[in-house]
Amino acid sequence: MKTFILLVFTATVLSVSDLTAGNPGTGSATGSVVLLDNNMFKQKVFNYEANKTWKYEGTMPAIIDFYADWCGPCRMMSPLIDEIAKKYAGRIVVYKVDTDKERLLSQSLGISSLPTLLFIPVKGQPQASLGAIPRESLEKAINEVLMIKK
Repeated sequence: MKTFILLVFTATVLSVSDLTAGNPGTGSATGSVVLLDNNMFKQKVFNYEANKTWKYEGTMPAIIDFYADWCGPCRMMSPLIDEIAKKYAGRIVVYKVDTDKERLLSQSLGISSLPTLLFIPVKGQPQASLGAIPRESLEKAINEVLMIKK
């Protein structure tokens, strides 16, 4: 399980063509970001305690922003994440996980770099991006990894 998680999170965002999907959460239709805790993550995204291999619980592509309030690059990415949630409302779900509050979840998934963006398409494996990325790269990942066109 740990090897699987490490492989998922060390992969680059633009190198995968077949990926997995997101679950519409409370805000997906309105374009607001949904805050996830450990229990919600297991219900809406991936129950890492019950499954040894990736099994996405959602039905819509998703992005998860793993962040911390003290993280400068995370603060820089936050307005962009909010804009993406609004721009792609009804087509993707955008989640955020506060790694300080959700330490068990972060440790279970091997999150060690912030921000970490996890792109989850409808089919296949999730892809991660480590560190802040520019708008163009984020939109390219949405278009190519999540297969969502502008």
